[in-house]
Amino acid sequence: MTIDNAQIQKLNISIIKNPIIVEILKIVPSLHIPNWYLGAGCIAQTIWNGAHGFDPTFGIKDYDMVYFDASDLSYEAEDCVVKLAKNALRHLNAPIDVVNEARVHLWYRDRFGFNIGPYNSAEDAISNWPTTATSIGVRYNESGNFVVCAPFGLEDLFELVVKPNKKQITENIYLQKVGRWTRIWPKLKVISW
Repeated sequence: MTIDNAQIQKLNISIIKNPIIVEILKIVPSLHIPNWYLGAGCIAQTIWNGAHGFDPTFGIKDYDMVYFDASDLSYEAEDCVVKLAKNALRHLNAPIDVVNEARVHLWYRDRFGFNIGPYNSAEDAISNWPTTATSIGVRYNESGNFVVCAPFGLEDLFELVVKPNKKQITENIYLQKVGRWTRIWPKLKVISW
């Protein structure tokens, strides 16, 4: 889906109100982590906080940083990147969840109860995240340009619409997420399963 420049600018202006996001986006490029994004709830919830008049960091459970490196699918290789990122970001005192999307299929069944196939990129993984509004990743590239991966566009995000992305999640997972979210952000417009 094509996203126009005005929407990208609006997103950038909105998320830089969250100082934790600003620091993550500033620091992570220097770590040379392949095909990385900051995404999911922390981006959407920063937008939702703005729409509700809340502090930009309010209600954000964690900051999801994903990357894609299929060259080594071992836990140990991912753990090295996790430690690198968490060490570089420790001053934020914020929960940072770092995941190599190339290995998610190896542990998904144990966590969620069913198998998924391997992803072929971070962008592919983002396109499978649970809702259209939270299927989003952002970063600054080495040239300082703002990069956005939003396979479903940005309309649902800005309109506070929560719609299931049924590619991979179950109704139960969706209902658990929206149950938590609507208690915190009551203006959300939830589309039923």
